[in-house]
Amino acid sequence: MKYLSLVLLAVIGLSMSCVTYNPNGAPEKTQLQIREFQTRTYDVDNEKMVLKAIANVLQDEGYIITNAEADLGLITAQREASIEDGTEKFFSILFFGANARYKKNSIIESTANVSQFGKQVKVRMNFQLKAYDNRGQLIELGQIDNEQFYQDFFAKVDKGIFIQKENI
Repeated sequence: MKYLSLVLLAVIGLSMSCVTYNPNGAPEKTQLQIREFQTRTYDVDNEKMVLKAIANVLQDEGYIITNAEADLGLITAQREASIEDGTEKFFSILFFGANARYKKNSIIESTANVSQFGKQVKVRMNFQLKAYDNRGQLIELGQIDNEQFYQDFFAKVDKGIFIQKENI
């Protein structure tokens, strides 16, 4: 009986260790789940129009287009932002002086992959966050996997495609 309970505990422990959680307690998303909300299919047959709409939305959101390859259906862009917190900076300098380290700025990198599929165009967006401290050291790196973030972005692309179609 003692060995049976030990084996049972080991099996439960192993099964629990296979589930990964992100910091806010929700289970991490699988790559397939992430890809699903990163991708949108449009019922248009003009890939270049969709590329132009995406470029316009990225620029409207403060991104700088770093590369655009219409033949490959690829756009890369990035946006920088200050994430400096005055309180964090103050206490860091107060306690650590010249050795103080605090969050300084972030860069969001974006990649759009646009492909024609018959009379439809498929778009996959990917956003990655990089955060740096006051010494320029990378302190955070990761893919943005917030579904609402992508829904909001694609809603703007939807409007951009409508504007392109209507020549507004």
